[in-house]
Amino acid sequence: MQPASSKSMRFPLRLEKGSSGTRCVVKANHFFAELPDKDFQRWGGEARMGASLLRLFFHDCFVNGCDGSILLDDTSSFTGEKTANPNRNSARGFDVVDNIKSAVENACPGVVSCADVLAIAARDSVVTLGGPNWNVKLGRRDAKTASRAAANNGIPPPTSNLNALISRFSALGLSSKDLVALSGSHTIGQARCTNFRARIYNESNLDASFARTRQGNCPRASGSGDNNLAPLDLQTPTNFDNNYFKNLVNQRGLLHSDQQLYNGGSTNSIVSSYASNPNTFHSDFASAMIKMGDIRPLTGSNGEIRKNCRRTN
Repeated sequence: MQPASSKSMRFPLRLEKGSSGTRCVVKANHFFAELPDKDFQRWGGEARMGASLLRLFFHDCFVNGCDGSILLDDTSSFTGEKTANPNRNSARGFDVVDNIKSAVENACPGVVSCADVLAIAARDSVVTLGGPNWNVKLGRRDAKTASRAAANNGIPPPTSNLNALISRFSALGLSSKDLVALSGSHTIGQARCTNFRARIYNESNLDASFARTRQGNCPRASGSGDNNLAPLDLQTPTNFDNNYFKNLVNQRGLLHSDQQLYNGGSTNSIVSSYASNPNTFHSDFASAMIKMGDIRPLTGSNGEIRKNCRRTN
């Protein structure tokens, strides 16, 4: 594993002012920025899609950096990340990324990478659902390979304890505050029964009423209802707000890893701050997203700009 400093290095915009490429990238960035005010759902057809696109970006960046590798289909030479344990039967939105990439290629062929498309789509998903806006740095290039093993090892599972979470984020140059802020993305989206069954039946740091509600759609027996979905935020699952943190304070975190952030440990004070101050959460989340987007980018002559996000050129 490379040292954290190289994993979290900052990178400049690679295109020079006034070039044709610059105009294409700026046009692409503006194109996505307008989607929330125009017709974002035409790309996904459902409010849940925003959470799915945001999750794709997280899972991409946590495996060998923000290089679009999660978008690659398997080939005869490698088994990619789509079937890794953290992604199998849960990662979605690939068709939406395909549609966006196709539109960008029609306007600006060979200029905007799939990695950048995913970064911008994640930002616009958050904005669409009521969250903060931020400037997305551009200039990433796309990986030419992917690794299921790297995804299995790189993405923290929902069974992680606080020390494991802090350690994994730290290895990528992300602080404990970044960990808590980025976990706030669980204010949107859903989780499968198989990922929270053990918590709602076996753990004690859990509101009893909340546990009963979740048990109604997630049977105790493994293999029964494994893919049944529950919202990560029971109150406002399609609004990017701070209810996730309020839930943690009230012991209503759906995943074990969620409640670990507020369980008498070092991150309690950060959770409390975000539960009380939504603007602070939004500001710190935007900063953490920019920081995460800087993890090990491929720039210069490294990688490529894929024509199709599912396969190399």
